[in-house]
Amino acid sequence: MPLSGIRVVDLTRILAGPYATMILGDMGADVIKVEHPDGGDDTRAWGPPWVPQAAGASAYFTAVNRNKRSVALDLKTDAGRDALWRLIERADVLVSNFRPGVIERLGFSWDAVRARAPRVVYALINGYGATGPGAEKPSFDVIVQGESGVMDVTGWPDGPPTRVGISLGDETAGLLVVQGILAALLARERSGVGQRVEVALHDGLLSLLTYHAQNWWAGGERPTRLGNAHPSIVPYQTFRAADGWINVGVGNERQWGALCELLGKPEWRADPRYATNGARVTRRAELVPQLEAIFAGRPAREWLDALGAAGIPSGGIRRVPEALDSPEARHREMVVEVAAGDGDPLRLLGIPVKLSATPGRIRRSPPSLGEHTEEVLGAIGYDAARLRGLDPDP
Repeated sequence: MPLSGIRVVDLTRILAGPYATMILGDMGADVIKVEHPDGGDDTRAWGPPWVPQAAGASAYFTAVNRNKRSVALDLKTDAGRDALWRLIERADVLVSNFRPGVIERLGFSWDAVRARAPRVVYALINGYGATGPGAEKPSFDVIVQGESGVMDVTGWPDGPPTRVGISLGDETAGLLVVQGILAALLARERSGVGQRVEVALHDGLLSLLTYHAQNWWAGGERPTRLGNAHPSIVPYQTFRAADGWINVGVGNERQWGALCELLGKPEWRADPRYATNGARVTRRAELVPQLEAIFAGRPAREWLDALGAAGIPSGGIRRVPEALDSPEARHREMVVEVAAGDGDPLRLLGIPVKLSATPGRIRRSPPSLGEHTEEVLGAIGYDAARLRGLDPDP
């Protein structure tokens, strides 16, 4: 696999960090998840629901901790810190998402790691950056969604700001830190030394504002909530059909002309009020109610069949179980079953990045707490007596 031979020491917990290290593990890295012996990753207890095949851990933990080996270490003890140093010195990547200052107080600052293990890529995930006005602020995904502006453009015009239904800040940070780690590993091939990689949740979500930010700078009009509509394209939104909801997206004038014919409004193609996307955006409040009235007249399935035949981007609104059981998900192997530690099948989401020659693979089900402590530390010279010395309560 593409990252075979890369060893990652993973000090992360909750979501952003574990999501990142899972991706590295999916691509072949040996991910050693270091957890406190008392409870481990907080999300192990974030249930119900629980997953018996994953040693009774929560579904939340199970979702982002496959392809890892768990080592239980108390980093507040000399023995625990010594064991971690030995792991770091044999690693390629160290990833942590402690609050700023915590990893430094434990003795594993960037300067300390660079001095003892100069080839290690040192990756940090935090809320607002390791320095600056937000460095000390506690941060969860919902907090950063609010402060980044994402919630200001999510929801309905007359409703409250709305959190995106997935943990967008955490998962974006996870993806970005993987990008940074891979870039740093590539740079190490040239320089021979690692470097510090930092991703803040707030930075990541700000970077996703893209056209919202540029619209504000270019036009001076504050972005607002538009429900499921798009600020720069009309029509590009959800419509209610006679028996359900559908999405319709018109991305160019050819598609607009095809939609006009389909809706029985061929005259709209030449009507200067609607003939161009710019005109339709300007007259959104006039055009969209007419479209809503037309779409309400036929069942969703009829519309989707007709829109598809006309080459107009469209789709239904699937519930989560329907999306997971969709033909696309099955064909793309985005829902897979693997054998858990007890041999029972465990269903997991698949790997979205498809490599033709060196594909990723799910090799390990999520580990129980400390499951691999003896295996991992035994391989770096710890005998039974030294392993007993790591036990906080012998």
